[in-house]
Amino acid sequence: MTFAYNRNKIIFSLFITIGIVCISLSRLSNKQNTQSSLVPTHTYDLSEIKKRGKIIALTDNSSTSFYIYKGDSLGYEYEQLRLFAKSIGVELQMVIAKNLDTIFNQLNGCEVDILAANLTVTQERSALVDFSSPFILAQQVLVQRKPDGWENMSVKERDNKLIRSTVDLSGKKIFVRKGSSFYSRLKSLSEEIGEKIIVIEAPGEVNTEQLISMVANGQIDYTIADENVALNNQTYFSNLDVETPISFPQKIAWAIRKNSPELLNALNVWLDERKRTEENAALYAKYFKKKKSHGNGIGKYISHSGGIISEYDDLIKTYSKKIDWDWQLLASLIYQESHFSPTARSWSGANGFMQLIPSTAKHYGLDTIDATAEQSLKAGTSFIVDLDRYWKKYIPDKKERIKFVLASYNAGLGHVIDSRNLAGKYGKNKNVWNGNVENMILQKSNPFFYNDPIVKCGYCRGQETYLYVKEILNRYHHYKTMPEASASIACK
Repeated sequence: MTFAYNRNKIIFSLFITIGIVCISLSRLSNKQNTQSSLVPTHTYDLSEIKKRGKIIALTDNSSTSFYIYKGDSLGYEYEQLRLFAKSIGVELQMVIAKNLDTIFNQLNGCEVDILAANLTVTQERSALVDFSSPFILAQQVLVQRKPDGWENMSVKERDNKLIRSTVDLSGKKIFVRKGSSFYSRLKSLSEEIGEKIIVIEAPGEVNTEQLISMVANGQIDYTIADENVALNNQTYFSNLDVETPISFPQKIAWAIRKNSPELLNALNVWLDERKRTEENAALYAKYFKKKKSHGNGIGKYISHSGGIISEYDDLIKTYSKKIDWDWQLLASLIYQESHFSPTARSWSGANGFMQLIPSTAKHYGLDTIDATAEQSLKAGTSFIVDLDRYWKKYIPDKKERIKFVLASYNAGLGHVIDSRNLAGKYGKNKNVWNGNVENMILQKSNPFFYNDPIVKCGYCRGQETYLYVKEILNRYHHYKTMPEASASIACK
């Protein structure tokens, strides 16, 4: 996958943060020392949680734990917690950790009931808290790029160009956070192989997913991640290889206070029963195995002799008038969403021709289970009308506004509003997408930016939205070159 954005700006942004690494690491050390001496200050177990009517979970804002996509709450740990809360008859309240260095303090201080942030069970942490039965066993893996032309190589040819033995890490530069378990593992591994591994310390403000993204984009060559997180990110970046382990399997679990035995027992009973279910396997596949995007294809129905894009062209032409778009632009959006399949279902639970999530579909009177292409088009274009009406207040230029509408259709209106506000704060033109607001949505996976007080919707995998807009518009221009094409909008 080719990324068109300016890499130098991203590298500059990262290393501005790295410039304060000494301060960050000093604070980390101090917080860890404080954290290690903290013991639970109150007894607040399952019976009290049930009386309150809700369980409060502290989580990481990430694509594996918890995030908002198209206005819907998602995340592997979030979905597990929601089901557990239902099983004990309470509501679930998610609290986003602003600083992962203080989460054990918040738990033992009775601010929250449970920690759910892809936590590896370690001896040091087990001295502070109790851990539930593990819901994932994940070894640490090397994240590296596949070689150029890997699509046409045999497995053996590909492996010959990749690191497949830890011994071959000698002399390699690997970027990890010093406060992570990956840092200590690499230091131990360097001793084990008797060779120096060059460990480059990234500050706490740079998370694992950002480092993985930098590997995919060619900005750095290597990082380390837990296998489940690496697999999740590989569903976005097909050029990543995550098959080289550097550790034995480790337990990923939830943490609770040591004086909450009722909650621990209830969690363990529920987790142990759930491990054997098909529902659990399907949820794991949803986040860690299913590809998250459709790619750059132009559609199997294209005919350069007749200007045909799909079998639904007539319907698309009719409904494009409702939103005052070229029909080829609407067709490009539909291809991106469903490949013109009325029965398509995405990893996130979106359904149908225009891939509306259930809550949005319900708002526009659509039952996505048996919806026809036309019913989905009617609801989807109504949604686009409302998005256009919102953005028209701020962006009168139609060509420019379309980019904001497309981004909102993909990520949800709130994330685009956040990105626009960030653009204004950091001296960019908040009414221009290219090179301005699009740059800030890219930063919405960076804790420094998504924890900004002006950001209301938290973490967003902004690269997906960035590419979504570009791919739809690029495909649209391709469609426009076909014979018999109309030209009411020239969206550039």
